Amino acid sequence: MNYLSTNEIPQGEVMFKGPCIMPGYYKNSEKTDECLKDGWLASGDVGQVFPNGSLKIIDRAKNIFKLSQGEYIAPEKLENMFIKSEWIAQVWIYGDSLRDHIISFVVLDLDRIKKYCKETGKENTAAIAEDAELRQIVFDNIIKLAIENACISLEKPKQMHLVYDPWTEAMNILTPTQKLKRNIAK
Repeated sequence: MNYLSTNEIPQGEVMFKGPCIMPGYYKNSEKTDECLKDGWLASGDVGQVFPNGSLKIIDRAKNIFKLSQGEYIAPEKLENMFIKSEWIAQVWIYGDSLRDHIISFVVLDLDRIKKYCKETGKENTAAIAEDAELRQIVFDNIIKLAIENACISLEKPKQMHLVYDPWTEAMNILTPTQKLKRNIAK
């Protein structure tokens, strides 16, 4: 992913070291070996350090996946970009090593859909998620955001699935902190 400490703005996994860091997991050397490397605690977060010393978390290391051609994709970076669309309330980017492209799962912004249905005279029901014109509008909007943010072609979804009803904790697809459970979503 070219997250390197030698970049102009250093990037990479955020790690901590000091007297307040845990010595390891109690009676679990395997877990300890996973998170402690030469006394450094691996946070699992990918961050970048700015010249003023501030740190910005840009992804989770465990969420990064590889496509069939060997390129790595940081889904949270893309999700945070695409969620800025007026059409999108929630978004999930999926891919795996058996595919050569990513897929976006988009929960429609119901306020924007209400306005769209009023403008077009279409009925505001769950069936609107199957509307070809709406699908094209949302897809074009995602591609526009990707271009504006200088995404490479592999970071532009080739497939998209629209969802009308928002994901909720009750559906067991979100955590109590409203984060997507990627393993359940898959």
